Amino acid sequence: MNRRMIGKLLGLLLMLECLFLFPPALISALDGEGRALSAIFTVMAISAGGGAILWLLCRNAEGSFYAREGFLITTLGWVVMSAVGALPFWLSGEIPRYVDALFEVISGFTTTGASILTNVEAMSRGLLFWRSFTHWLGGMGILVFLLAIVPMGKGGYSVHLLRAESPGPSVSKLVPRMRQTAGILYLIYIILTVLCVVFLLFGGMSLFDSLCTAFGTAGTGGFGVRNDSMASFSPYCQSVCTVFMTLFGVNFNIYFLLLLGKFSQALRSQELRVYLGIFFGAVAVITVDICHIFGGIRQALHHAVFTVASIMTTTGFATEDFDLWPQLSRTILVVLMIVGACAGSTGGGIKCARLLLLCKALGARIRQMLHPRSVNLVRVDGHTVEEETLQGVNTYMTAYCFIAIASVLLLSLDNLSLETNFTAVMACLNNIGPGLDLVGPTSNYSHFSDLSKLTLIFNMLLGRLEIFPMLVMLSPRTWKRAS
Repeated sequence: MNRRMIGKLLGLLLMLECLFLFPPALISALDGEGRALSAIFTVMAISAGGGAILWLLCRNAEGSFYAREGFLITTLGWVVMSAVGALPFWLSGEIPRYVDALFEVISGFTTTGASILTNVEAMSRGLLFWRSFTHWLGGMGILVFLLAIVPMGKGGYSVHLLRAESPGPSVSKLVPRMRQTAGILYLIYIILTVLCVVFLLFGGMSLFDSLCTAFGTAGTGGFGVRNDSMASFSPYCQSVCTVFMTLFGVNFNIYFLLLLGKFSQALRSQELRVYLGIFFGAVAVITVDICHIFGGIRQALHHAVFTVASIMTTTGFATEDFDLWPQLSRTILVVLMIVGACAGSTGGGIKCARLLLLCKALGARIRQMLHPRSVNLVRVDGHTVEEETLQGVNTYMTAYCFIAIASVLLLSLDNLSLETNFTAVMACLNNIGPGLDLVGPTSNYSHFSDLSKLTLIFNMLLGRLEIFPMLVMLSPRTWKRAS
């Protein structure tokens, strides 16, 4: 194992985190938030100092860098940055308990949006900005950002890091060089975020609220700046978020194809068709189901589209308490929590790409049973899917089910309702935020015990990193010197 290279990259990440804390520090300084500013400066010093020491000790790192190192640096990077990123909340006293601060910041970085805060509006603006900014940083990926701005040199570092952090069953290059691929992804991400901010400003939002809301929308995270999430904003601003949540749930490869003018190839994407088909189907059913609540089709459609976009893209914003909706609508929303958005997007869930592959593999298996001598290949967008990819999807789903069951059992020790425990696990494992019952859109996660919060923290990291990097880090075999 190349421990020195891992240390070098961790040092770079910590120094980057120091830079990420500068905007919140500036806001706190301008607002005269002395306690928050002092906490942020302290953490900036810790982050910069610790990162510099690690980098200096390991700056001459050389040698091989394989998938194992990629998984480790990805997982350790997220854990270390989260552990440091929680300190401003804790040191300022705005979140008095460190485990709660850690829950909040990991929920931010993993774009989950689950919160332990009972009064968001009481938080200082500097730390409120940091809370939302973590969504934006985690949406496209911290290491993708590192790859986009820092030359990695030779040795295959880039491909292993990008594959370890990127969501979906497989990762492909948009251009021959991985650094260029990371740069293109972030450029698209920035452009869409800026457009979202501009449209929100046109709707009368303040610059601060527009930035924080756009961060939550772009990262499909869902941390709001108001206690009622998006309910008190205008229908126009809600509609803007609906459109951009849906856009950020699309595979970014589609946008790259559109930029190249390959419109027909982009629109032929089977994953995109599955995503949009499920989206519009869910909207139609829920609109009819809740029409009597709002007394008309127009209001029902508005809230149905917003909520489906929010849940399916795993953003977690809310305009209404959907926990009060009819059972059919609530059940559909739970299913959407699990399905999630497209691979290669900022959304969570198991991804439409995996659902598509599972359905195609099931169909191929049934045909094989009916015609044993036939050759039944799984094809997506005209390309044959490799057996290794299908095995990876099956393994992922097996691990997903085991983890979900074990997590629900651990949460049951708190003696809360099954609906609360199950949807809390689904909301955290799929990086959504709100669930049903005691973790509904008008509630929070503060009533869970520390053990349950740590379990849900683990779920959030598992969900964002697609399970395997976390499992690799926890495996004793990973840390042996011999491969």
